[in-house]
Amino acid sequence: MPDQTLDPGLVTAGLSRTVRSSRPFDVGLTITPLRRGGGDPCHHIDADGAHWHASRLPSGPVTYRLRQDGRDGAHARAWGPGAAEFLDRLDDMLCLEEDLTGFTPEHPKLVEAHRVVPGLRMLRTGLVLESLMPAILEQKVHTKSSFAAWRALVREFGTPAPGPAPAGLMLAPDAHTWRHIPSWKFHRANVGPQRAQTIVRAARVADSIERTAQLPPAEAARRLRSLPGIGVWTVAETAQRAFGDADALSVGDYHLAATVGWSLLGRPIDDAEMVDYLEPLRPHRYRAVRLLALSGQAHKPKFGPRTAITDHRHR
Repeated sequence: MPDQTLDPGLVTAGLSRTVRSSRPFDVGLTITPLRRGGGDPCHHIDADGAHWHASRLPSGPVTYRLRQDGRDGAHARAWGPGAAEFLDRLDDMLCLEEDLTGFTPEHPKLVEAHRVVPGLRMLRTGLVLESLMPAILEQKVHTKSSFAAWRALVREFGTPAPGPAPAGLMLAPDAHTWRHIPSWKFHRANVGPQRAQTIVRAARVADSIERTAQLPPAEAARRLRSLPGIGVWTVAETAQRAFGDADALSVGDYHLAATVGWSLLGRPIDDAEMVDYLEPLRPHRYRAVRLLALSGQAHKPKFGPRTAITDHRHR
């Protein structure tokens, strides 16, 4: 469902660019990983299905609107000091001509998924902190809880997005702001001390973190994991959005291994078996599981009630 209906007059200004691919391309499937829940203050979907997002680029803040343009293209309009830089990087961000050499899945469900979802691309924003901070908030907690914490922190400590943005669209806090959020504010947002401390530590070395976008994914992942509190899962969730890493498998995800097992083997498996089973799909393991989910081929039986949501505010 769209977040809101926008006045068409809002989209008549700003810089614009249209990019195309040599094969089918789907804007929504590609850009959706940037959205942290339906109420994400940094991301809105309008009545036309266009995606609005606010980011902090090296050249400055930007608000951009991306919409589908035919079967193979995307039309972008951008506002703010970072608009020109964003449009210059658009092809790379959307991985329009990514190399699928070697991605030859054999399992019938993966073959079918690849056939019915031809427009998926990886995402390479190059903005590491933008993806790392919400990933830290999502560590070992319910998605509902982490999305609520993200909304609360961005709304309180972010800044309004530039340009004729949808009402309420916000830029996430910059590194300086993340670094100085009081511990009791994290607590009030239901963020436990460990995750709060990890965010502050990451913000202190933000410049070094952003430079990992220029490295090969494996080296970037190694450097990110050297930070206390940042492990394989958090790095994978970041790499999927910032690095365009088609192999960034979210090992340690609460549901992923079981979903892969039930979908492809008809039984549950653990992380170790999942990694072993998907090994032949390197360097496209993340692409494979994402295609599986998007095509409707993913399956996991429901067993009993969900675990309770931890409320750190009462601890």
